[in-house]
Amino acid sequence: MSTSFAPRDDDFHFAEMGDRWWMTETSWFSFCNPEQKLGGWLYTMARPNIGTVAGGAWVWDDTAHLPWEVLYNANYTALRLPRDQDLSDIRLPTGVSIRAVERTRVYDLGFEDDPHCRMSLRFEGVMAPRPLRKAGSPFGGASHFDQFGRVTGEVRLGDRVVPIDCLAMRDRSWGPRPEHRPKRSAYVTGVASPRDAFLAVTRWEDEREVIAYGFMIRDGETADLVSGMREVERDPATGFVTRIGITGQDALGRRLEAEGTRLSGLVINRHSFIDSNGLIAWSINGHEGHGEDQDMWPIHDWAAMRRAARGRTA
Repeated sequence: MSTSFAPRDDDFHFAEMGDRWWMTETSWFSFCNPEQKLGGWLYTMARPNIGTVAGGAWVWDDTAHLPWEVLYNANYTALRLPRDQDLSDIRLPTGVSIRAVERTRVYDLGFEDDPHCRMSLRFEGVMAPRPLRKAGSPFGGASHFDQFGRVTGEVRLGDRVVPIDCLAMRDRSWGPRPEHRPKRSAYVTGVASPRDAFLAVTRWEDEREVIAYGFMIRDGETADLVSGMREVERDPATGFVTRIGITGQDALGRRLEAEGTRLSGLVINRHSFIDSNGLIAWSINGHEGHGEDQDMWPIHDWAAMRRAARGRTA
């Protein structure tokens, strides 16, 4: 597990990943237009030992949450992985393109699927990539880094042009990622400004949802979260999170108090689990912002929860 992100880490890490079947490298960028309740992702998942690349692009708003009904959805599972390009300057068969303009910080992003969707975006980091610092995360033994940045540009959906100018999260990982790995957890981001933001990744512990790891930026100073809780309210008709509270404390003894309301969302079925992702309007230590709540469940656990809500056991 790497604990620092160097310029060469913008490239693939295939040579050091060994020959295990599930060795995986990922690159994820999020973006949003909160005024239009619109969120989006660009995601790449490469598996060099299988020779495939998965992922694509998603764009949603508050008019739909099912992947076949949202504004745009392209979720490829097993396209051929190009071997003549590196991740720092690549155009993938999924439609995603990434070019590192300033390594570790600035990236030009693109997506092409004419006539349905085109994207031209730039991500500029407002912090250094921060490593996952605790064992026992849902990412297992993989190297994993998170970074807030400003995303600017535009998304074209047919004839509709959506301007993007937001603060959002990206992450990078490489290492083992088997498809049967997930347990119930959440990946929660909130950002009001480059000086006030947080990441909280949770796990279930004795019927409570505790913060397993994360960090807080408060008044421009960053420190790891050492404790905390995620508490949610759900729509009884769908099970989706409608309101969310995050409380915690960082390594400097400072408190995190964040309250959020869902603006829109998207559900993705990802092999053995689902990701019910919400675009969230936040109050973060008294500062207004936005972010995401990725509510992740093993499929059978989600199904059991929904059957129980309907008063059925099978």
